[in-house]
Amino acid sequence: MGPDLGIAGDGGETFAELADLLDSNNPYEHLSGLVYRENGEVVFNGVRARSGFAKPPRFEDLDMEKYTKAGFGIGVLTKLGDFPYPKPDSNGEVKEPDWRVIRPIDDVLSEVKEMEEKYGLRKVFFIDNGFNIPLNHAKALCHAFLEADLKLNWNTCMAPFSCDAEVVSLMKQAGCALVIMGALRGDLHDGETLGEKLEPLREVCAMCEEGDLHYTIAQSFGEVGETEQTVADKLAFLRSIKPAMANLRIGSPVLPGSPLVATAIKEGLIADESELIRPTIYVEEAVRDWIVDYMKEEAAKNPRWNLL
Repeated sequence: MGPDLGIAGDGGETFAELADLLDSNNPYEHLSGLVYRENGEVVFNGVRARSGFAKPPRFEDLDMEKYTKAGFGIGVLTKLGDFPYPKPDSNGEVKEPDWRVIRPIDDVLSEVKEMEEKYGLRKVFFIDNGFNIPLNHAKALCHAFLEADLKLNWNTCMAPFSCDAEVVSLMKQAGCALVIMGALRGDLHDGETLGEKLEPLREVCAMCEEGDLHYTIAQSFGEVGETEQTVADKLAFLRSIKPAMANLRIGSPVLPGSPLVATAIKEGLIADESELIRPTIYVEEAVRDWIVDYMKEEAAKNPRWNLL
């Protein structure tokens, strides 16, 4: 038995529209990103779904009192890019067009105030590919929180570049309790040396530690180009910082349309891209035989290292 419907792209809003149309028994084939079966064939209209998040969540349909008592926070969108995790250009910045959504500060402020007034919620996760970029926007948002005296307790994602001591201090003052930073990605043979790639991340970690802003960090192992030496260098880097938690991940997910597909086919991991309907993880051949057992041993030595 195979699936009847799928959504290609960012399906948040399209899925909500699809649910409404199915519930009312109305046609749905026009929806952007929809993939469906017709006369035994798979049909896709060629337009990927995109969510602008213009409509607020329907919290009125949830038992918010129960949710609040459980101690959960609420997700509030601040910015959203067409990338899973930001990367700097040659000047260390993410270009403005890469951001699909940058919500006006007043809109974010209003939503947070409404959550507190209606439901007593002050725990927030700001949904953002990189809260600190653009830097001036992050600072302005923190100033707005402080001026409104919101007394929030919030977490968010931080990019490991385009950061300074001022924004770390403002985030801490505005109620930020924890930031989440991601790992290096891509072929380790490309561009800068591993040490050069890690240095901006090391600098941001140091700023967080000096500003008493807790952070978690993710680090991948077994990527394309990984060697025994790069594994040792990454571990040395992790030992040099003081995160609240370090999440260590072995391998890279092979996603349809990604450059990793060709490598996975060449090395016999998959026969063709159609097999990626199932989760497929690539581990560099040079470390494939020993990396899992070795990382288990290393993670066991540090209680703040979580091996995924």
